[in-house]
Parts: sequence; structure tokens; C-alpha cells
Amino acid sequence: MNAAKNAVILLNGEPYQGDIEAENAYVLCCDGAYSWAKGKVRIDENLGDFDSLSEIPDPAPSRTFPSEKNETDGELAVDRALELGITGLIVFYGGGGKREDHFLGNLHLLCKAKRAGVSAAVCRTNGAEISLCEEGEHRFACGKRQTVSLLPFCGDAHIMEMRGLKYSEQDLWLRYGSTRGISNLTTSGEGFSFRVERGYVLVVINRKEV
Repeated sequence: MNAAKNAVILLNGEPYQGDIEAENAYVLCCDGAYSWAKGKVRIDENLGDFDSLSEIPDPAPSRTFPSEKNETDGELAVDRALELGITGLIVFYGGGGKREDHFLGNLHLLCKAKRAGVSAAVCRTNGAEISLCEEGEHRFACGKRQTVSLLPFCGDAHIMEMRGLKYSEQDLWLRYGSTRGISNLTTSGEGFSFRVERGYVLVVINRKEV
């Protein structure tokens, strides 16, 4: 039985170029992601419909799903992680690039994981780190003058006590359908923080400093 509390999910989007942190995580590889992930990171389980892979992955999948199905391979991986009892951190790699519809769907998988009781859900792309925050205190470590965007997700969001950002409002409503919250800047190398009073907030930290 898997004893890991964290999971890494490898997706068949743009191949992830950085290091993958998987030391204390169960690693799930989705279908064609195997092409860029093999040899780069340990893979504990391959899963999906394998309609975009021309070789048998290692380890061999215990089950192959039909290509015509309601869920993406990424959602199957989230379901599998939850089935294994993952309650800590789920990190997606390779979720950006290629098809925009899949990228948007991957952001919704962050929400699915959080609603299922996972403590943290993150999507790491080559350009940014995207986290979904629910009610409570949140702190992020990053460099000075990095671009940060705060976006409401699944509805309006209310945040308070912003610290470490150029535009740090203490009582801010982010309305769903508005672009307010995009392109803020960190003011020091000590990161930033805020408290979510209501709703979900997508936090996008661009990797490139300005």
C-alpha cells in the first residue's frame, strides 16, 4: 500500500524543463508524458488511454482506459491519487503549453483536488508556478520584483492583509470576470502573504524577474 502523502502528476503538455521534486511523493505519469519524463524522474505508475504514446511504458500500466471517456488522463490521475489516500501536496508538471483547453482543464483539477481535501495543489509550468488557495493564511517564497497575479477562481474571492506586494490592499474583493489582480510585483526577496476570507484564489508567480 502506498504510504506517501504527496503526489506528483506528469501531464502530456509542454515538457517540463526544470527539476521535478518527487523524493517524498507518489509519481503518476499520464499517457504521452512518458515520452518526456522517462529517465528524468522516477515513475511509480503509468496510467491513461495511451492514445498518444508509441511505446509500452515502464512500469507497465495495470489498466488501460478507453480513449472515448468523460475524464482526461489528468483527472484519472487525480482520482488515482485520492484513491491512494494522498492528503498532502499534489504537484502537476507538464500541464502548460500545447492545447489551451487542456491547460484550462488542468487548472480545474487543482480545484478538484482541493475540494477533495488535499492540503495544497500546484501546477508548475516552464513559465510559472500556479497555486490554488482556499480560505486561510497563505505565504509564498520568491525573489524580489517577480510578477505575481491573484485571480478569483470559481466565483468571487475576498482577500485581506496582503503583505510583500507593490499593490498590497488590506481588504480586496476579486470579482469573477474582472482582470483586477493581474501583474502585481513582489517588493523584497522575503516573499509575500495574504489571507483568503472567501472563495478560491489562483496565485500565478512568473519565473522571470523583471
